Amino acid sequence: MSDDHDAPLLGEYGANEHQQSRPKSQRSKASIASGRSRRSINPSGQSEESTPLLSREIDERSYGDAPDRSIAASSLSSLQEGGSKKAKGSRRWPTVIALTVLTVALLVILGLGFAAPEVAEQYASEAMVFQPTDLSIDSFTASGVRARIQGDFTMDASKVRKKPVRDLGRAATWIAKAVESNPTAVKVYLPEYGDVLLGSADVPPIVVDIRNGHTTHLDFVSDLNAGALDGIRRIANDWLDGRLAQLRVRADADVKIKSGIFSLGAQTLSESLVFKAGQIPTMPQYKIGSIGFSEAERDGEKGMLANVSLTVDNGYPVDFEIPRLYFDILVPGCLTDDQFLVLAEASTIETLVKPKTDVDVAVSGFVRELPATLITACPDTQTSPIDRLLGSYIDGKETLIYVRGSGNPSPDTPRWITDFMRDVVVPVPFPGHELKDLIRNFTLANVHFGLPDLFAKPDSPKSKPRISAIIKALIGLPKEIKFPIGVTQVRADSDVYYEEKKLGELDLSKWQHANSTRTVIPNEDQEGLLVQSVVENAPLEITDDDVFTDVIQALIFGAKPVVLGVQAKVDVETETVLGKFIVHGIPAKGKVFVKPICGGNITTFSPQVGSLEILDTSKTSLTIGAKVNLTNPTEYAATVPYMDINISVNDTILGHATARDISVMPGPNHDLAVVAVWDPTSQSGKKGAHIGSELLSQYISGMSLLFTKYLPTLTHPRIQGYNTTLTLRTHPHSIPSQPRLGTALSIFNLTLPTPKLTPPPNPNRPVAPDPPGDPSSSAPHFIDDAVFHLITSTAVLTLLSPLPHTSLYITSVSATASYNNTPVGAIEYDLPFEVPPGVSETPRLPVDWSLGSVGYEAVRKALNGELTVEAEAKVGVKVGKWTEKVWFVGSGIGARVRL
Repeated sequence: MSDDHDAPLLGEYGANEHQQSRPKSQRSKASIASGRSRRSINPSGQSEESTPLLSREIDERSYGDAPDRSIAASSLSSLQEGGSKKAKGSRRWPTVIALTVLTVALLVILGLGFAAPEVAEQYASEAMVFQPTDLSIDSFTASGVRARIQGDFTMDASKVRKKPVRDLGRAATWIAKAVESNPTAVKVYLPEYGDVLLGSADVPPIVVDIRNGHTTHLDFVSDLNAGALDGIRRIANDWLDGRLAQLRVRADADVKIKSGIFSLGAQTLSESLVFKAGQIPTMPQYKIGSIGFSEAERDGEKGMLANVSLTVDNGYPVDFEIPRLYFDILVPGCLTDDQFLVLAEASTIETLVKPKTDVDVAVSGFVRELPATLITACPDTQTSPIDRLLGSYIDGKETLIYVRGSGNPSPDTPRWITDFMRDVVVPVPFPGHELKDLIRNFTLANVHFGLPDLFAKPDSPKSKPRISAIIKALIGLPKEIKFPIGVTQVRADSDVYYEEKKLGELDLSKWQHANSTRTVIPNEDQEGLLVQSVVENAPLEITDDDVFTDVIQALIFGAKPVVLGVQAKVDVETETVLGKFIVHGIPAKGKVFVKPICGGNITTFSPQVGSLEILDTSKTSLTIGAKVNLTNPTEYAATVPYMDINISVNDTILGHATARDISVMPGPNHDLAVVAVWDPTSQSGKKGAHIGSELLSQYISGMSLLFTKYLPTLTHPRIQGYNTTLTLRTHPHSIPSQPRLGTALSIFNLTLPTPKLTPPPNPNRPVAPDPPGDPSSSAPHFIDDAVFHLITSTAVLTLLSPLPHTSLYITSVSATASYNNTPVGAIEYDLPFEVPPGVSETPRLPVDWSLGSVGYEAVRKALNGELTVEAEAKVGVKVGKWTEKVWFVGSGIGARVRL
């Protein structure tokens, strides 16, 4: 039989000049139904198709003895057009093989046994049409399947191109009416694969009506046997790899036929068919319904059980039951040509396939302990095979897993199926599941901020600000996870945002210990995992100075919490029944609420300076060590390895202060070491020297007065001395390893009341209680007491030095004392004397009394008594090499009068 494009099995109707419609014929009373076809369930309901078994598109025609197009015909049309709407023209392999074998057998039986060989062969090959309506698998046998085949056989003379052949054929078939075949064995070979045997079919005796336009309904059972499995595997692998552009098959058969009582002899026949790329079946479409993972035990070994339900498209009129099958689930190794690694063992239950009905398949997989080759990083990479698989899955990308027949099949499965499946690896696309909104809540507790180290190299982790905290994250578990899971370690690379603008990058690349607790997410019907991890010294790299400035401003001067957004890719070391392994690149997104530092009121820190010590001096500078006590009103802690800040008044720099290796904890903090350098002349020249002298004079004075034009008044509670303030401001070298950070912070002028320097109390004077609302009124003053001697016209002052470790010297005194704003006397003294730490007395200072004044008379009347005077003085002060002229105004100085 030819492979001509006009042949009934492969060609189109109406070739050349014979493109006329098929002639209609009346239903013949002599139409013969095969004896075997009587087993058909509904013979009268059979219909015919619009195309031959393996043909291209043809016109639809009906015959006089066939009803209109029926459901079976529609099914067959779908079969011929392909099982998937997306892949028109494709066929499934079992159907193709079975129908090909049957078609070849019918061609042989019906075409060549009743007339002159050449004419009969041409007429039969062009006029014969077989339209399959149903194919079902009756059972699986040890060597193949027992299939039930149903279809309609018709002779259509209009398809014969040559009129003499057509006329002779119609006459001969009208005389013969019907033919019958003996049992026949048909073998199918693959010429392009070394003539390997694809399979064979045992066709039972068949009787068909061969008159033009008559239809015979066939219904018979045939044993289809698999051929050489090696050849079938080669075809399957070429098909799976996309290398099967076409497939040529050849069917051979020895046929004995007869018509009535006349034997028509036996002939050896061969037929070739070619399937083009569009006619070769494709992988059926499927949809995953549900996935569930749970802990299970099999053969005394614990593992992970995966249950998957899926629906497979089936557009074919086939009916059979698939036995229980066992598979190995494979994933690629490190190299493209590496051997596949076994991930799990899988099996299906018995599955029913109904004609043109989607197939529901239940798959159960069991994962034992993961082998080291699966979780070990590949050479020259940081990822393992399981990392690539899980990474694609959680990114929502489709990934490929591979399925292969198991080496331990079910004993109920025919051996030929298991032998075939064992060496065929089928790629199966597996859809990803993007993990969005995984983190329900994200908080930081026990936050500790650290500034960069002084000697850190630029761009090193120690050169960046650092954060330590307890991170708490509530993770929503996907509903598919129904097994115990714990988190033992975490690490991440995080981006930090403020008002949707990137602030910086938080480096959590080092593994951090973690613990987890399974819980129920509040207000959600979903289980979650509460993960807690202690993060220590995680570097924060500021990438946008403007955004950082906005954050600092909101923290210092704002009253509402600052909301920072965090986006990260998290690596998690998990612990399950499979052991410990790392899941890389889990997307995480959350918000961190940072409370404002002081709610806009910096005085809540309440700094107090004590234990002053002069560490070094020069002609213009004092290097002062001090202990600072302050209260941190926030819940955050900070570590300062090194930081230098300028001290200024009205944008005039007077000195700078340096803090080294200090930690500020929430609540009271005591004895924080700070070193300050007071050097107005070097910092700001003559203007700085003048402002510095004015500031010192007002600071040490014992009463509150209006500031000079250089020092505007601020509203603060009354403290000893003037209401002086200092402005602290960073500069580019505040943090040597992070000049950008110092520059970014320099826009903030942090103005604080000048810390109080409280001299020690006089042990010879009882401390009076503070009046209500004025706790500083009874605080010790620099001049604590005075004794006037009338006869010698001298005065001795009791001084309280604020320097507990260093002596200062008074180089000159030019002072006046008054009583109720009336002069008492004046002191002019230019001999230096020492003021040691603590309480001390001056030498007897000469007093030039204002005789006759009201003030002097008040002093004289207070002989052997006491009165309160005011004092104004210009004093020369010297500490080491440093000298300064200051003025002093004091009030409420108790003066005793003696002879």
